[in-house]
Amino acid sequence: MRKYYLDNIRWITVVTVVIYHVFYMYNSEGIMGGLGKITDLDVQYYDIFMYLVYPWFMPVLFLVAGISSRIYLESHPDREFITSRTRKLLVPSTIGLFAFQFIQGYINITIGSAFRDMDTMSIPEPLVFLIIVVSGSGVLWFIQLLWVYSMILVPIKKIEKGRLLKTGAKTPLWMIAIFFFPVWGAAQILNAPVISVYRFGFYFVFFILGYYVFSNDEVIEKLKKHAVLLISMAVVLCIAFAVYYFLINNGMNYADKPVNRRPLFAACAYTGSLAMLGGMARFGDFSNNFTKWMSRKNFGLYVFHYLGISGVARFIAKPGLLPAPACYLLSLIMGFGLAYLLYEIISRIPGYRWAVLGIRKEKQSVKK
Repeated sequence: MRKYYLDNIRWITVVTVVIYHVFYMYNSEGIMGGLGKITDLDVQYYDIFMYLVYPWFMPVLFLVAGISSRIYLESHPDREFITSRTRKLLVPSTIGLFAFQFIQGYINITIGSAFRDMDTMSIPEPLVFLIIVVSGSGVLWFIQLLWVYSMILVPIKKIEKGRLLKTGAKTPLWMIAIFFFPVWGAAQILNAPVISVYRFGFYFVFFILGYYVFSNDEVIEKLKKHAVLLISMAVVLCIAFAVYYFLINNGMNYADKPVNRRPLFAACAYTGSLAMLGGMARFGDFSNNFTKWMSRKNFGLYVFHYLGISGVARFIAKPGLLPAPACYLLSLIMGFGLAYLLYEIISRIPGYRWAVLGIRKEKQSVKK
């Protein structure tokens, strides 16, 4: 049977990411990457939303990706897994940069002063284009890391020959709690020095735990049984994190060191992920027309949502064409609307959809 709660976790989390990026785009805490503050408020108290959700929403996606990899590999050979993941993950995050995402790169660069800086440095035009292309990676960092993890998983699986899966199925509750320590430890290693989202060690632990531990129904049943407790713990921890770093420490950067290396960040990430997994397994394991539609469009929403948000920031908010509340609202609308529109258009263009979205050519039925 299909595990609908995994589908629902995916689209609910991606919707949360879209909302987060609207606040992130106009944040007043100096978190780099967006346009920055466009209001006259001394303190944008609503920015606390970023602190409440940032620690856990990407870890839970990697956790679910690990579980989904286990489900896929149970009915497909390793070679097909490699081929499928390469097409769906690597192609859009590499070839897709040249085919489409360079547009995102252009907007990202022109939001700031990068073009003026490049003009003063007399950088050759071909190199400028490559910089624009690379800058278009944006939210695709997630699928880039996921492809790397998927490729690492295959040899690990061959070496351990299923023994770790059997062990993972027997994981007791106390051991689930102990897993916090490798999560925290992994937060200290393999972090990219400049682009802070590339946390190879931290997210890999979630992916592997998803594959070897939380893909087992026996473990999920334990999380379901304690779902209310996990949700309560996650809420308390995330509120504590937000209050401490946003209110007490005046909007300290949650996305970079030292904050994202600290135990409170790791606790929010891990407990929040378990709360989502256990809570949705218990209360969100259902399907209807709306959830099916959201699940079908989810990848397109993730890939394209930032273009609408950043486009409004670049062409409307930056020149001050609309008041701040209208820019926020329009960014939210465009984040969803443009993403769904682009997905509907590009997913129907043969060849191009493969480069941008990793959608292969549909097999034609053979008439007898």
